[in-house]
Amino acid sequence: MLTLPVDLGAFLLPLAWNRDYWKGVIAAALVTVAVFALGGLYAGRRHVSFLDELPQLCVRLLAAAAVVAIIAAERHDSVDYVGGFMRVVAQSAGLVLAGRLVTRLTVVLARRRRWVGHGAIIVGGGPVATELGRLLRRHPEYGLRVVGFVDVTTAGHEGRDRQPLIGELDQIEEMIRQLQCEVVLIADVDCTDEELLRVARLPGVAACDLWVVPRLREFHARDGIADHVGAIGVSRVTRPSLTGPQFAVKRAFDIVAAGVSLVLLSPVLLLCAVATWFEGGRGVLFRQVRVGRHGEPFELFKFRSMRPVDETESQTAWSVAGDPRLGPVGRFLRRTSLDELPQLWNILRGDMTVVGPRPERPYFVDRFSVDYPEYAMRHRVPVGLTGLAQVSGLRGDTPISDRARFDNYYIENWSLWLDVKVILWTIMEVIRGGGR
Repeated sequence: MLTLPVDLGAFLLPLAWNRDYWKGVIAAALVTVAVFALGGLYAGRRHVSFLDELPQLCVRLLAAAAVVAIIAAERHDSVDYVGGFMRVVAQSAGLVLAGRLVTRLTVVLARRRRWVGHGAIIVGGGPVATELGRLLRRHPEYGLRVVGFVDVTTAGHEGRDRQPLIGELDQIEEMIRQLQCEVVLIADVDCTDEELLRVARLPGVAACDLWVVPRLREFHARDGIADHVGAIGVSRVTRPSLTGPQFAVKRAFDIVAAGVSLVLLSPVLLLCAVATWFEGGRGVLFRQVRVGRHGEPFELFKFRSMRPVDETESQTAWSVAGDPRLGPVGRFLRRTSLDELPQLWNILRGDMTVVGPRPERPYFVDRFSVDYPEYAMRHRVPVGLTGLAQVSGLRGDTPISDRARFDNYYIENWSLWLDVKVILWTIMEVIRGGGR
């Protein structure tokens, strides 16, 4: 909250005495802040150090200055103009570094004086968790106030070299709410990865900043800026927000993309409808109940590629590519994914999104949710016309566990750029006829 406005103000400060290049300086300031944000230089850290950040700051300042300098050189033929502009940018860069030093000293001072601090629960009761709690209590400059420890069970902690627990792992949401915690640190908790992942996805835990102590904590990643508490390496788990401005942009893109596609592809839609009618008669559109976001059912539209024996079979039969009821037109529509085009109307209505987990029928959702506990988690976001699992080859008769794993990976690593990549991969799949 403090660093970004100081960076922006420091970069613009030379305009107070030199306004000859004000447009270029403002552009360079915005590019610099964007480059800093993409490099994680505005992310929260436990160990705050100007010297740790200095190499990244210098590299990104040079990169931002180079981008704006190239644009300035294209717009202005005068070497003197570009040279004068770069001298102003050099002053701005020096002021940004000075501002960073001041903000870092200010943050450390505020933490040491305990003017700022966040309540933290440590998950684990072993030696690593104990040492982590001891360090945080001894060094307030890490900005965390330990309120207690939780572990899988409270049994067996008495009389051992372990911290007393305030609750068990299943009670962590209640502990967070009662103690008004904002941070969860996962240390040496004795449970399976699947159980830990389930806890990390709980709404109460997801609302907190989540930090983990890597199992190979002695080894730091070479990329980025390593973070640590004392000599214990920690990593912040970044999770995308599934609401807010970015998701609003995603919905706006859905509306524009679906509306424009329906208009531009109307001749293709007409041809598909006529071909389907010639092969199978009336009933060109196939309507089927599918499960959407938060488990809500909706009616999905497709071009009919084959006819089920009855409605019950339609809802409960698992169709495969070699089904004998598939005619030449239906087989072509499926291979090119043209049978999915009517779902553009589902996207326009808000039932679906362009990129997301593919929707499934209620019968199979119930069945798969029992067999694969992670399957139901894929309904945290709107279902999609295409998805990461599908462009990764998981279409048709492929393992449901793999699909669920890819869908949840998409959700937990979601970004607008990931959506763009999935769309590009989908186009490539359609061009080469990679449908089922």
